[in-house]
Order: sequence, then structure tokens, then C-alpha cells
Amino acid sequence: MPRELLYLSRQDVESVGLGMGEIIDLVGFALSERAYGRVEMPPKPGVHPYPGALLHAMPAYVERSHACGIKWVSAFPSNKARGLPNIAGLIVLNDPETGLPEAIMDATWITAARTGASTAVAARVFAREDSEVMGLLGAGVQGRTNLAALKHVLPCLGVVRNYGPHRQTLDRYKEEMEREHKIRVEPTATPEAAVRGADVVITAVPWPSPSPSIKPEWLEPGVFACALDFDASFTPAAVSSFDRRVCDDTATLEYYRGKGYFVGWPDAEELSAVVVGKRLGRQLRGERALSVNLGLGMYDVVVAQRVFERARARGIGRVLPL
Repeated sequence: MPRELLYLSRQDVESVGLGMGEIIDLVGFALSERAYGRVEMPPKPGVHPYPGALLHAMPAYVERSHACGIKWVSAFPSNKARGLPNIAGLIVLNDPETGLPEAIMDATWITAARTGASTAVAARVFAREDSEVMGLLGAGVQGRTNLAALKHVLPCLGVVRNYGPHRQTLDRYKEEMEREHKIRVEPTATPEAAVRGADVVITAVPWPSPSPSIKPEWLEPGVFACALDFDASFTPAAVSSFDRRVCDDTATLEYYRGKGYFVGWPDAEELSAVVVGKRLGRQLRGERALSVNLGLGMYDVVVAQRVFERARARGIGRVLPL
């Protein structure tokens, strides 16, 4: 029997219309399945053509989602100067019964959306529900998707204090986010000004960083923080000052320790165990919690599987012979 493959461009993926609320639920489901041992996902191998540039292979199988595949993703910060995207990649989905490929799709939109969703899932169990002020380091794609996701789970958010090295980028972020989310955005001159007094702190700066900036004394009692940029923003002392430290995959964290990252960072708990109630989330109002979200292939394949199913049902994309 002839086999077919569905190809979805970035425009195709976006046109499917998957909402952030649904993506948050999919990411939460993947973490729950991980907690119950129904996910196969080895730590991601990669190559690094030069410092700060990487290409990672991210295979995963989430049994109950019928989601099986791999993302091949690149992060090249120097692309900005070339007028090219910093992050790019492809997701290949396979039929878990036959192993045959079923779809290839652009990974850019899914990567951005599922990363914001992973922050929101961690915030549901560790952020205070009445959090009002968000401190954000970085004004790029992740600064946008994380705000969109956090607005779903923290409806009281009303202010974003945003630091970045380029004023023009900060001003554009302010204009776009205030219009889209009806929230006040305050550009800051220093990372400290963004972090001090914040109920929620999100770090999404280029990695690696020559020198992490966040110090323990900047962090308020009761703060929830999420590191999306590996060890680029938090000093080891700041990490040690948190009452709770979780990671969305401790095996991946240990893998990167072996590569020379996260030096001096203390151990972390599994976020998935908290999501399913095997461990408690926030217990005290003044408790400070840090989630280290490393970006996992299981998030990509569960979201990509939903995109594939919806695109196929709606006739979106280009069918190719296999």
C-alpha cells in the first residue's frame, strides 16, 4: 500500500489554531505521564559548532498520546546579525506501531509555545495565585510566549518589569505586550531592577552567559522563578537560596552537569512528581521556588501530534509520497 507523509510549514502549523490553554494541558499531561513511567525520553545529544551555538536531537515517545518522534533543533544566537532566526528546527513524527514517518513539520512555533506552557505548568504548583509582578530577563520570543502562558494561570499579573541590553527591543516588547495582554510593561536599566520586588521571575537570556547576574538578595520571599536559559542568569548562591528547586527532567540536568554546566548548583526534585501530587507544591506563602525548565522532547511530540491530527482533519499541509 502506498504510504504518504504530511509536510507542515510554519504557516501551516500556526494556522491549525492550537490555543495556549490547550498547549499548557498537553505539556502538563506529558509531565504526568513521565511521573508514571509512561514516557521514553533519553537525554538529548547534540553538537556545538562554536560556543553558544548548538544542534540537539530530542527523541521522545509518550505512549498514551500515541506521540512518537524526534525534534532536530538549532540555536544560533549570532543569526540575528544575519537577519536569520536564532531558533529553527524540524519535528518528525513516526507511527509507534510501524515506525514509519507520518509527518514532518516546522518546529519554530511549537518550540516557542510549549516552552511558555512548561513555565505555566510549573507556576500552577509553585507560584502564588495572587502574583502581580513579573520580572523578565530577555525580550525575545520566550518573553512573549511565557507572558501569554502565565496569563492563563496567574490572572492577577498586571506588571512586567523587563530587562534587556537593547532599548529598541525593550520598547517594541512593551508596545506589543501592552496591546496584546492589556498589561503594564516597565523596561528596566538593570537585571536587578527587573528582579527585585517581583512575584515571578523568568530568565530567557542568550546562553551561555559570560557571568550570571542574579544574586540571592534580589529574590523576594515567596517568589517563583523559572530558568529557561540553563545557568546563564542565576548564580549558584542564588540557586542555593531557594527553599525548593525542581527540574522538568533531572536526568537531563545531570547529563549537562557532566558537560560542565550548572557548576555549583545544588540538586533538584522532579517537577513531574509535584504535578501529579507525589510531592507537595508550594506549602508556605514565603517559600521561594525555582523551576529549571530544560526543554524536553516529550513536550514537542505531544503538541506536534495534536497539530498533526488537527491538520490532517482540516486538510492543512502538503501530502508527499513516502
